[in-house]
Amino acid sequence: MFNTCIPRRQTRKVMIGHVAVGGDAPVVVQSMTNTDTADVAASIAQVHALWQAGSELVRLTVNTLEAAEAIPRIRDALDRMGCNVPLIGDFHFNGHKLLTAVPACAEALAKYRINPGNVGRGSKRDEQFATLIEMACRYDKPIRVGVNWGSLDQAHLARMMDENASSAEPRPTEWVMREALITSALDSARKAEELGLPANRIILSCKLSGVQDLISTYQELALRSDYPLHLGLTEAGMGSKGIVASTAALAVLLQQGIGDTIRISLTPEPGGDRTREVIVGQEILQTMGLRSFTPMVVACPGCGRTTSTVFQQLAQDIQRYLRQQMPVWRSRYPGVETMQVAVMGCVVNGPGESRHANIGISLPGTGEVPVAPVYVDGEKTVTLKGDNIAAEFQAIVEQYVHEHYNHGQRPTIIPLHPVS
Repeated sequence: MFNTCIPRRQTRKVMIGHVAVGGDAPVVVQSMTNTDTADVAASIAQVHALWQAGSELVRLTVNTLEAAEAIPRIRDALDRMGCNVPLIGDFHFNGHKLLTAVPACAEALAKYRINPGNVGRGSKRDEQFATLIEMACRYDKPIRVGVNWGSLDQAHLARMMDENASSAEPRPTEWVMREALITSALDSARKAEELGLPANRIILSCKLSGVQDLISTYQELALRSDYPLHLGLTEAGMGSKGIVASTAALAVLLQQGIGDTIRISLTPEPGGDRTREVIVGQEILQTMGLRSFTPMVVACPGCGRTTSTVFQQLAQDIQRYLRQQMPVWRSRYPGVETMQVAVMGCVVNGPGESRHANIGISLPGTGEVPVAPVYVDGEKTVTLKGDNIAAEFQAIVEQYVHEHYNHGQRPTIIPLHPVS
């Protein structure tokens, strides 16, 4: 359930397979593989992992004939595994050739991503763009016109720079570049409609790597169209930098009701888990009150009262456990994603936060009585002690989920931080 306190920008609804983007649909989280798409086994495994983590759309690179031929095999294998996540084809430079050469690829994909700057050069550009739109029309597929700062159509940019330079009151270069992104997206969408693609099969994006540039560009784009918008800070970076930058940019736009689907473009650590970008996207939406994906764990930061690391370990273990259960719980226990768990480290805020959560535990701080009271829906139910507190608390969580979310029964949720 998304937060109705944040008014959403009104857009058309676009169906990508069974997933709705825009209109009255909640903001959708998507991701992208980094496997060689032609490596069918590796691509299947990563798409499945991203889907299990909660990705609602998954994009794959389609850059070679081998990659295009792999797409229908990947789709078939995922279907046999019960993984119905829509697949998006990411096309640059030769998409018109690949979709034409491999009709099974064009059919298996749920959406085509087209970058206007990489469709073609000179006289071939319009022809190759038309071929891509013809294929989208033939197979009844939506497209995303995805303009990127790093691959902007240079002829379009140069023309706008020249026009600006010759005007009576030239604008700053940064403004011209942002305007070039916006007009590239809007012009391409208009051409797609002229070629026969319905407006309700078009999504736009104008992705940049600077937070303030991204915010300004999308604010303007939102004023000038009613297409659904895909948000993402391109080349966000690694680790905390990428997470912080993406959150800073997307949170501002989402709070203004701008954005219908998001992707967090994190550079994974060497050998790192690709699903991290899905989790970050979900956490942005969930902490803003826009959607719920998995039970949230509230835990205190620790202080001189909590020299023991017991509560830290318990909070980490419970959070990992809850997320691991979601692929099963999502269908078995509807509504469980709204559950809130508190793992606190001392008596100062422990009992209070625990009472506000559906399930909370207040572990003893330094010098406190070595017992841990547990609260369920605001009422103290049991006090745990000894060496098996973690296992006993997990059992209480499991019992609560089964009793309160089984057969569609949902408890009354007490928000930790109510919003108006």
